[in-house]
Amino acid sequence: MYNFLMPKEFVTSIYEITPDKLKQLGVRGIITDLDNTLVEWDRPDATEKLIEWLKTIREAGIQVMIVSNNKELRVKAFADPLELPYIFNARKPMGNAFKQALIRLSMQHHEVVMVGDQMLTDVLGGNRLRIHTILVKPVALSDGFVTRFNRMVERRVFNYLKKHGVKTWEE
Repeated sequence: MYNFLMPKEFVTSIYEITPDKLKQLGVRGIITDLDNTLVEWDRPDATEKLIEWLKTIREAGIQVMIVSNNKELRVKAFADPLELPYIFNARKPMGNAFKQALIRLSMQHHEVVMVGDQMLTDVLGGNRLRIHTILVKPVALSDGFVTRFNRMVERRVFNYLKKHGVKTWEE
């Protein structure tokens, strides 16, 4: 079970994900979570730093799509000004939204990365489809109600990993 929850990489922020790094992996697309991955879960708009990062990624020819478990109103309001395609009510870690994202991006699983802040939704869902998963440290220290349960489970996983000498950004 822990294998499905293990990301291929741990990064402290999305800004560590560069076009050069992605190109080395053969990546042409990013599927990303929204809340606590790109911005805090309660921040309505993108920051200037995020807008610059997205511009750099796009200029390198890498497509970006948001896949979020949040409601359409939240995801649309965030994604539309950035001209980002999105899938809302994704029901991650179920596979349908990831499959839809691959179809809409016209890419195979080995051509994309899944970037997210939760093991039980983003990483598990991406790993089930053999997508390269990158776990980002959550942007905010607080979470919505449902996410708090996931964080309890994640703490157990992190304790297991630490006990077995696996390095994460927790250390």
